[in-house]
Amino acid sequence: MGVFSKYHRYREVGQDANVNNVEMFGEPARSLFTTTKVFTLHHHIDITDGNENIIYQANTKFPSLHDKTDITDADGRQIAHIERKFFTLHNRHFVTMADGRSFEIATEFWHIIKDIANIEGLGWQLRGNIVGLNFQLYDADGSIIAVISQKMFSLHDKYCIDIYRPEEEQTVVTILITLQHIVRDRANASSISSSSSSSSN
Repeated sequence: MGVFSKYHRYREVGQDANVNNVEMFGEPARSLFTTTKVFTLHHHIDITDGNENIIYQANTKFPSLHDKTDITDADGRQIAHIERKFFTLHNRHFVTMADGRSFEIATEFWHIIKDIANIEGLGWQLRGNIVGLNFQLYDADGSIIAVISQKMFSLHDKYCIDIYRPEEEQTVVTILITLQHIVRDRANASSISSSSSSSSN
């Protein structure tokens, strides 16, 4: 557990917060967990609390060129809408929150060791590494908002998110869902690139 707790910070429901996260940022105010349903016509994600109660849900229309996704709470109330901008150099998503706020999430692909996604409109930044499956979300002043970790080798694409600013929970969840789409898009692009290389050889 020691190696994984240091380099890979995902944890299951009921487990203690990761020791490194606690040392760096303290105990999270709240933790949420996501599970993606597979083999469904729509891309569906459940976001649950520590008691496995569904708090939010995300649904992506299929087929959808712009990867249109709606996030709702457990009662079906709209939380946010996400759309991917097509034909851009960087992976860019537009987000509209139900309260009227809007922002864009743009990834920077030229970082080899660390991936960085700028949250334009909020001044926040998502820093981490897709290979290491760990990300930290910071505000404009560099203060921690949340830590996101993905489970390795999971068919259901599971994530854990430790939230340090509970008042920003819905925005954090929306950014997490967008990140899942970014990770999936990058994996698909890598798979297509590998297939093309194999075909050319």
